[in-house]
Amino acid sequence: MHNGLFDILLEYINIVFLVFTAVLFTLFTIMGYLSSRNSIHYRKKNSIGDISRIMASPLSPSITIIAPAYNEALTIVENIRSLLSLHYVNYEVMVVNDGSKDDTLQKMIEAYDLERVPREIDPDWPCKPIRGVYKSRQRSFSKLTVVDKANGGKSDALNTGIRLSDSTYVGCIDVDCLLQPDALLHVVRAFYQRSQKRVIAVGGVIRVANSCKIDGGVLEEIRLPKNWLARFQLLEYTRSFLLGRMAWGRIDSLLIISGAFGFFDREIAMEIGGYDTGTVGEDMEIVFRMRRHMHEQGIPYTVEYLPDPLCWTEVPEDMKILMNQRDRWARGNLETLFRHKDMFFNPKFGRLGMLSYPYWFFYEWLAPLLEFIGYFCVLFFAYFGILNWDFFLALTAMVYCYAVMFSFYAVLWDVWSYNQYTRTRDILILLFCAIIEPFTFHMIIVWSAVRGNLKKLFKVNTGWGSQVRKGFAKA
Repeated sequence: MHNGLFDILLEYINIVFLVFTAVLFTLFTIMGYLSSRNSIHYRKKNSIGDISRIMASPLSPSITIIAPAYNEALTIVENIRSLLSLHYVNYEVMVVNDGSKDDTLQKMIEAYDLERVPREIDPDWPCKPIRGVYKSRQRSFSKLTVVDKANGGKSDALNTGIRLSDSTYVGCIDVDCLLQPDALLHVVRAFYQRSQKRVIAVGGVIRVANSCKIDGGVLEEIRLPKNWLARFQLLEYTRSFLLGRMAWGRIDSLLIISGAFGFFDREIAMEIGGYDTGTVGEDMEIVFRMRRHMHEQGIPYTVEYLPDPLCWTEVPEDMKILMNQRDRWARGNLETLFRHKDMFFNPKFGRLGMLSYPYWFFYEWLAPLLEFIGYFCVLFFAYFGILNWDFFLALTAMVYCYAVMFSFYAVLWDVWSYNQYTRTRDILILLFCAIIEPFTFHMIIVWSAVRGNLKKLFKVNTGWGSQVRKGFAKA
């Protein structure tokens, strides 16, 4: 009797795993189709017209690029020079020195001949104390504003910039990110090419700059990272940004814009109170609240997503730093999902409540936990001799082949659409990474997600952590 019930239970578990796998395969296949359609549609739509006219137009909207800086003395001067060389007329670069303990502020003062200027500051705006606002004495650096404030974290620094800005749009980026010279032209076009919906935010693909040659803040040569951890992240970013987020953008259900490259309608950002300083997933949480706000107001809106290679950043090459970054992302996911739990399968929020939120809940948050538990279940069943080896091996082989195939498609689609890596050797290395990733890099990411959830559960080291960068290679 007991054996019969146990056999039924095992059969039920097998069916659940099979259905879960089939659903994931279906979702990812649809995702690949939607992202491809969206990429083709984007290229056709933007192949007509001269984007440089936006730069010359006196009607071009104002943009403030807000770049928080904390202990960036090593590269801050070069990073600012890159931001000041963008091809756009009506923009401001606002660097917020978030209580750096090194000589970041002094480096900026000396390099750009800064002087303290009076600036009216709203005392009711919630942010850490502002020590001073600086502008350059040199006319050639008139677009630069430096804000010095007490340390309050990235979200607090961004909120300070949003409040002090007078522009129509604000761009929230990492100070060490490298933007393509025409990045703002693409962003402005994205904000203005919709006529029936208000564009409240614009995000884009983040490219990996490790080992690339940079000269004077300009990307001179694109190279495949030499570090293997960076190569795996390049593959992961290609899959996530070019296929995943592009697909969600196709159905107007994108719930996250990367903190390294995100532009927002300042009026809407102000209405919702800016970034939430109580979460480490601020880039995801602000998009949730902006979308909720527009839904509740009943105003037609959208979030645009750009597949063009406009932003390049350095990814971690150290295992410890990578794991700290990923467990922080996991904590941010959990915090945001919990704060907006009333959206879960809530038809009031349309596709966001019925499709996007459940996807983030089941796949982005729950799936790594289930996978981690699954490893122990397999060991447990194998030890007691109750593992159905034929079913297990067949399912594992199917999942592995599909995962590799999906990664292959992402790499080859990137080659066809933007052709960033032109050497055959580089493409073959990325394909090799796709083959070994499920047994190597993926397991690191799963454990990092589990660790992040455990930290959040037991309230252990729930801060932002540190990100040590090596800096871009010089040409």
